[in-house]
Parts: sequence; C-alpha cells; structure tokens
Amino acid sequence: MVDGVQGAAMRRRPIFRWVVAAGLLLVVLGFVVWETGPEYPELEQVEFTVLEEEPDGTCAVRWTDPYGAGQRTGPYQCDPDRDPLLKGTSESDGGSLGWDTGFVVAEGDLKGELYVPDMDAAADRAVEVSDALTVAGLLVTFAGLVCGGVRTLIRLVGPTGSAPLTVRRAERLREAAHAVVRDHERAVRAVRDAWWPLHDTRVREELAAVPAGRLRWASVPLLPVAELQRHGIRTVRDVLDAGAWGLAETAGLGPRTAQRVWSAARRRADDVAEDIWVRLDADLTGPDAERLLTALRVLVQAGPEARSAVEEAGRLTAELDRHLLTALPAAGRRLRLGTDRHGRAEARAAVSRLRDMLAEAERAGLRQWFAQTSVDLLRGADADPLALSARVDLASRPDAYREELWHIVRTSPARSAALTR
Repeated sequence: MVDGVQGAAMRRRPIFRWVVAAGLLLVVLGFVVWETGPEYPELEQVEFTVLEEEPDGTCAVRWTDPYGAGQRTGPYQCDPDRDPLLKGTSESDGGSLGWDTGFVVAEGDLKGELYVPDMDAAADRAVEVSDALTVAGLLVTFAGLVCGGVRTLIRLVGPTGSAPLTVRRAERLREAAHAVVRDHERAVRAVRDAWWPLHDTRVREELAAVPAGRLRWASVPLLPVAELQRHGIRTVRDVLDAGAWGLAETAGLGPRTAQRVWSAARRRADDVAEDIWVRLDADLTGPDAERLLTALRVLVQAGPEARSAVEEAGRLTAELDRHLLTALPAAGRRLRLGTDRHGRAEARAAVSRLRDMLAEAERAGLRQWFAQTSVDLLRGADADPLALSARVDLASRPDAYREELWHIVRTSPARSAALTR
C-alpha cells in the first residue's frame, strides 16, 4: 500500500513544470545577454575624398572629422561599383581622385574614427548568443507545455465511465425543451401583437363616447372641465389626444390643472381598457383581425397538448440546468484536478440523476413530443395560412379560438390605446 502511494506520488511529480521553468529561464537569460551585451556603435555619415583607389575598391580617403579633429586620412573600402561621376577623371589610368560616402563612429573611444564592419563582431556574437538562448528556451517551454498538457488531458479523460455521453444527451434534451418553449413564446407573442391594435381601437371608440364632463368628479377639488367643450374638447379621447400641454394651450388651463385633467382621463382609459374585450365573430374584419385569426390558428391547431408540452419543457429545463452545472467536472468539462472531493462526489451524483432523467424522458417520449410540438408551432408561421382558412376554422370550432385567446390575453397587463398611440 505504501509502495503504491509512493509510486503514485512519483508519477505525479511536476516534471513538466520544471521543464517549462527551465525554458523560461533560458528565455530570460537570452534577454539578459541581449540587454547587457555590446551594442552596435552609433554612426555619422560623412563624405570622403578618395586619394587612392584599387580596382577592388581598396582606397585611401580624406575626410573632415565632424567632431572637430580637422582633416583626417585613412584606409577605407570604397564601393567599386559607385556611379562613375563619383570617381576620378582619370578612371582609365586606375583613378587618382574621386568621392564616396561612408560612416565614422559617433561615440565612445573611437569617436571620429572610420567605421569598419569588424567593429560589429562583438555585438554580433552577443546577438547570436541571445538568439540561441531565446530559441532554445522557447522550444523547451513549448515542449513542456505540450507534454504537460497531454499528461493533464490523459488524467482528465481517465476512467469516467459514460459521464461525457450522459451530459451530451442531457444537453440535447435540454435544447429540445428550450426550443419548444421558445417557439411557443413566439406564437403567443404573435397573437398578442395582433390583439392589441384591435383592443386599442375598441378602447378609443369607447372613450370617444364618454363626455369630458364626467371627469369633473374624478378628483377633489373638482376638475374645471366646463371650458373644455367650448374649445372643441368634448370627449375623454379628445382629452387624451390633446395631452396636458395641449389642454393648457387650447383651453387656457394652468399647467397643474391641465395635468390633473389629463391624469383623470388616463385613469378612465385604464379602467375602460380592463373591461374591453374583442369578440371573435363575423363582424371582426380588417388586416389586424386577419393577423389575429392567423396567429390564433397556429396555437389552436397545436392544441392543449402544446401548453402541456411547454409546461413540461419549462420544468425539465430548470432541473436539467441545475444538474448539468453540477455534473460538468465529472464529464471532463472542467479540470477535475481543481475540484475537491466533495465536488467530485456531487458531480457523480448529478450524472447519476441525469441518467435517471434521460431514462424517464426516453420512456415518456419527451424529446419526440417536444420536437413535434415545435413543428406544430412553426408550421403556421412558415406556411403563412390565409386568413380565409382561419375564418373557416373559427366557424367550425369557435370555442377553441376564444379559449385560446382568453388564456393568452388574460395573462397580459391591460393597457390603454390612448397611452400607446
């Protein structure tokens, strides 16, 4: 037993961490060599007068020291292929005078001396050493990271049984449940979007039949609404359309009084909106009515089973989310090395619970049920059935349409057409 523990400890020694550390150390040494090694000298460009020149470019030149040392001469390697205009006039005789450009050292003990490539030898060697150390360090670091990653992956994958497969199956079931909830919400939203314009129209018609004088007793002290009719504001709808600013401007009311009158009209509109209902009958016509019937047909054809599927999908999604989050370490989605013993035990329990849920869902055919419900909810939206077909369907089963509309609208907050106009 002790030998087994010691062997496991040896196998788990952080060898590759040390490899990575050694690689990073080499990279740091390369940087230090580059930072502290000899630097390339600063140079200053000058013009040379060529005194002598060989065919291979070896020459003697004279230049003016830019740092105050006057005229100086010395050997130099001229460019034999420079423009003939820069060479002496007796080029055919070997050349006796010409011009060229070059560099002198601009700093240090050699300041003002001609620059020759040999001066860069020390800096070149430092750069070579720095590059060698850096490349070697990067390779060692990369090897340590790759090998350590492979080792960690092997330890993570390990003998986890069917946990990854169970989690993937649970995620697919959750996606199907989430899809049917989303599709049902889209169908319900289409009904509500078609219902509100019809509802708002009825509310505005009702408010147009309510005299503005009835607002007088809406608050204490009584509201001065007698002047409104003389200025063409005869109904509650006229008050709402005018707004507080319009009442003050048109009827000559003070700002606070105008705001009180308009607020009273708004409260009356809210009360009317809560009591107004749009009846689904033959008198309901127009584009908004066609949109409402078409949207309702999708839910009616899906039937009450669609609501049951959505309720079951919502319940299942919440439970799956909770267990999936806990089961992630057991499925290899997180580093199990960073999970304590209690967390690993919870993950195994969550995987077991997911496995039971999948078995129950398989027996009940939930995934197929969700998929079929989604198809039923999307079929009407994709095919865009004609309103005439919806009216025929309404005539054959009006109670189903009215019950579906009541179920949707009763869960929506009432609103006033005048306030959303």
